[in-house]
Amino acid sequence: MPIKIPDQLPATNILRRENIFVMTETRAVSQNIRPLKVLLLNLMPKKIETETQFMRLLSNSPLQVDVELLRIDNRPSKNTPTEHLDTFYRQFETVRTRNFDGLIVTGAPLGLVQFEDVIYWEHLQDVMNWAHKHVTSTLYICWAAQAGLKLLYDLPKKTRKEKLSGVYRHQINAELCKHPLLRGFDDSFLAPHSRYADFSPSYLAEHTDLDILATSNEAGTYLAATKDKRNVFVTGHPEYDSHTLHHEYHRDLEEGMEPAVPLNYYPDDDPSQPPYVSWRSHGHLLFANWLNYCVYQQTPFDLDAFSASNFTLDE
Repeated sequence: MPIKIPDQLPATNILRRENIFVMTETRAVSQNIRPLKVLLLNLMPKKIETETQFMRLLSNSPLQVDVELLRIDNRPSKNTPTEHLDTFYRQFETVRTRNFDGLIVTGAPLGLVQFEDVIYWEHLQDVMNWAHKHVTSTLYICWAAQAGLKLLYDLPKKTRKEKLSGVYRHQINAELCKHPLLRGFDDSFLAPHSRYADFSPSYLAEHTDLDILATSNEAGTYLAATKDKRNVFVTGHPEYDSHTLHHEYHRDLEEGMEPAVPLNYYPDDDPSQPPYVSWRSHGHLLFANWLNYCVYQQTPFDLDAFSASNFTLDE
């Protein structure tokens, strides 16, 4: 089944060239199908690139998904044309009274910035609090995972001394191998990371009631979820394209940051060689599982009937 996105969104033609089934709004209105309503809060600077990456993952499902784009504020963007933002992105006030099946909050390049110094921190808290009453399941990615843990568990910001960058091997939690989010997963899998945030499995286990589903010896916690599956935390970037880490590495080089070569990303860790993708299948499976088991299987058919009280911690 397709994802439904605006006719003129740049991602439409990109995904079609990749032979991904995209349904435009014009065609979708003729179908008598209740699509899943998913809101994408895009905090990344290069919004067109990021929205395309997430829509690629959302498309690999038998469910029809209606994606709407949300911006955190109306400040001008250095990396995205104003016309694109004004055409395709909504302000929070325009969706505040509505309910959604799913919400995705992307990462943001704020790894070394304290929460209270983030210019839109209060606004982000407002969105996350709103989601508890209006969204069936929220997926927090990378920096957003750290922000979500602060909001839900009041966990302080913890950072690593060196930036974690590369593709790391993870292991699923054998005791939770039957968890819906892990269905179809191999015992170990690869996923990219690009962050300063520190997600220690032992610290999360001690200070939260999260199901810690997948971890890495080098990268720490990768995948965790609340018992009711309404909040899912992914500390890496399964949405990344083949060259995203490459571009970040060269950006940091140009800024004189002397970054380490992303680990296990280039052949023989040689940045002169073209990188290869080793995480694509895992990323698609993770998003398909989230859409199916955390969203579709949990959400009411009539979104107007949504109530947070319908969810319990022992589901």
